[in-house]
Amino acid sequence: MYSSAQRHTDLAAPFTGPGTLLPEPRCTDLWETAFTLGLPAALWRLPAQRDKHLIVSFDEVLPRVSADFDELPAGFLVSPFDNLAPLSDEASHTARTLFIRADIQAVMSEADQSVTTRVESTPGDVSPDFTRQADLFWKTLDRSPRYADHPQAVSTPPTPLSDPEAEAIYVRNATQAVEAIQRGEMRKVVISRTRRVQFADAPNAVALFDKLCKAYPNAFVSAVSIPERGQIWISATPERLVSVDADGIFRTASLAGTQSATHPDGTSKRPTQAMWAQKEIEEQALVSRYIIECFKKIRLREYIEEGPKTVVAGNLMHLGTSFTVDTQAVRYPQLGTVMLKLLHPTSAVCGTPRDAAFAFIRQHEIHDRELYSGFLGPVNIDADGKGPETGIFVHIRCMKLEGRLATLYAGAGLTEDSEPEREWLETEMKCQTLLKVIMNDEL
Repeated sequence: MYSSAQRHTDLAAPFTGPGTLLPEPRCTDLWETAFTLGLPAALWRLPAQRDKHLIVSFDEVLPRVSADFDELPAGFLVSPFDNLAPLSDEASHTARTLFIRADIQAVMSEADQSVTTRVESTPGDVSPDFTRQADLFWKTLDRSPRYADHPQAVSTPPTPLSDPEAEAIYVRNATQAVEAIQRGEMRKVVISRTRRVQFADAPNAVALFDKLCKAYPNAFVSAVSIPERGQIWISATPERLVSVDADGIFRTASLAGTQSATHPDGTSKRPTQAMWAQKEIEEQALVSRYIIECFKKIRLREYIEEGPKTVVAGNLMHLGTSFTVDTQAVRYPQLGTVMLKLLHPTSAVCGTPRDAAFAFIRQHEIHDRELYSGFLGPVNIDADGKGPETGIFVHIRCMKLEGRLATLYAGAGLTEDSEPEREWLETEMKCQTLLKVIMNDEL
């Protein structure tokens, strides 16, 4: 491992162009260098924290891995929604999870705007390809100008692309889902839809990321570049799937039920002012019971349950319950990996029973969810010297960027008491989580 001060600078070119030049690179510069070289990168900020993290992988094609925290090196996992496997074919369960290895790690301190950068490698086991990619990366970075001016996220607001049948299709699917639930085929299913907008120019992903960090301080905010797919995924998700900190404390949460976080006049609601209908209370209880059932499957009884309580997530409010386990006390160090495989996809993004809901989604949704409602997050990252930590989040409130085209995804949980037209309006509110930030020049 060596720091940015040890990178190659022998071919550094003089900086040219307008603006104030910076002596050291920022996360923006590292991201843009990776993008220029076609290398995968992940940028994120953890909930209620201020420091921003970035990793770059030297794998031009990302490996597909098993999401096993004990086996993986430092990196970032990205999994699609459709990551289920038949019981007879466990291998295919892991074949779709992408892994961005942390060949380069950077931490940007919010306090003093400093950036700490390092290259990860195993002593005595550095391949020629690794060394070549590292040299190329630093030389490309050193040749690029670095300016203090903050990049603009978008030049002009995006143009919505017309989809006149979208609402009718969603309402029809939702109606059929409610009828299936009333027949006893399921208890809950989550039906999603997409919304597309076109930008005049390709948006600056890092600037969008920074705006989301400012707008949603309690969300897990990320930008993930996957060059082999020609995609950048940007999200501000409020939902933790599993996490394990340096002290071995495991956490997960149930999050369901949705209402606006503002009054009709635009003023913000206080959490104590949230009024929850029976439909939302039952929907959230289903997700909590699903987690408890997973604990029962592995005979885990020593957990702390807190909630439900109203959780503010940007422009929305949800009902949330948190679950905590001391893995050292229960002598279960593999709990994070085991629970990830049991939980995904949760009833908050799929339904219950899971197999019946999953089959209904496959049959009725006309779009491919891709990475929406999958999971993502850092694995075994030691950012402060306290030890490796892992944080995996449900990939919701997200947007897929493909050049100038952006596709937003949103879903709503349907139960026997659902009204399809109201569920459509709920998906509209969820799309606004990202759209209102993109279109707000003041952030």
